[in-house]
Amino acid sequence: MKIETRDLKHVSVVKVAGRVDSATAPDLEKSLQELLTADRSQIVLDLQETEYVSSAGLRVLVSTLKGAKKDGGDLRLSQLSTRVKEVLDLAGLTPVFNIYPDVVEAVGSF
Repeated sequence: MKIETRDLKHVSVVKVAGRVDSATAPDLEKSLQELLTADRSQIVLDLQETEYVSSAGLRVLVSTLKGAKKDGGDLRLSQLSTRVKEVLDLAGLTPVFNIYPDVVEAVGSF
């Protein structure tokens, strides 16, 4: 898994490539928690190149969403790959997140 973070004026864009599973989810959680600790609670997660998200990855997304909202921000998802969308649908989490077709629209929604 590869994680790239870009800090824009008020929003951090985190691009995740590869698989988010029990082996890699802790790395993603660490990156996202570092943003929250640095008062960067408006986060867009770009999942276009994410091949798969396991239950461990879903837990990271939900806990980050809760942490961001607690700090007055939000975690918004963009460019979901077909596989990631299927996993979110199966887990019943699609309504929990704000999901956007592209990063520009997600960033503009803040």
